[in-house]
Amino acid sequence: MTDLPQRAASTGASTPANALRAVGILPARLGSTRLPRKMLLAETGLPLFVHSARNVQRCPAIERVVVATDSDEIARAGAEVGIEVVMTDPAHPSGTDRVHEALSGLDASYDVVVNVQADEPDVEPDDLAALVAAFADPDVHAATLCAPIEDEDERHSPNVVKVVRDERGDAMYFSRSPIPSTAHAREGADRASPMTRHVGVYAFRPAALARFCGLRVGRIEALENLEQLRWLEAGERMRVLPARRVPRGIDTRTDYEAFVARTHSESHSTRESQ
Repeated sequence: MTDLPQRAASTGASTPANALRAVGILPARLGSTRLPRKMLLAETGLPLFVHSARNVQRCPAIERVVVATDSDEIARAGAEVGIEVVMTDPAHPSGTDRVHEALSGLDASYDVVVNVQADEPDVEPDDLAALVAAFADPDVHAATLCAPIEDEDERHSPNVVKVVRDERGDAMYFSRSPIPSTAHAREGADRASPMTRHVGVYAFRPAALARFCGLRVGRIEALENLEQLRWLEAGERMRVLPARRVPRGIDTRTDYEAFVARTHSESHSTRESQ
């Protein structure tokens, strides 16, 4: 049996959502295979990671926003526009590990740590607020987001991660395969229920984040190549909340060009309305 760090203890009584102190940390690694140096692409007038950080700053439930990076260039670009940036070890295997190191170096304590990828400038701030509010429940130690899948191609795409939840709203399983399967559905089963996709934004209590980063890579995690399965394999729960909007992450040149076009269009509309 694999030895695991001690499970994060319950915080006890519930905490009012407006009393929770939350920090948003955006891991921003400069290296990228599909879109080289994407964090510093600035065809909108600002680097991509700055758009993402400023978007998280729009969430009133998050009192502080920090970019965690391994790049001096990103740090300098953040300083130029007033974004707080902390340097982290370039050898981290994942963004979650980078977030954990950044948190450990901050000069304040927080109840909730929200992890938003720095290449996702379209995350809905209201969804981030809902994630923070979930931690008013003392049984919630980790949380993430989901949304219905309506497109048939996405149901079968391994690039769209699916999630199945229990009656509490906690994750039962994440997979790149279509779940739940309806191949042997019983008579009367609701085949019309939409499949649910995972939206990769996470929030943790600090102790749970430390526990997560202390766990060994799980067997199923390695097979599916899904980091969040490590938490479930260790016997932990992850609350999964419905998102208002699925953010459009930027992985390719086409993704970035679409983002630039949207940004220019929104800027033009704002000027016309003034």
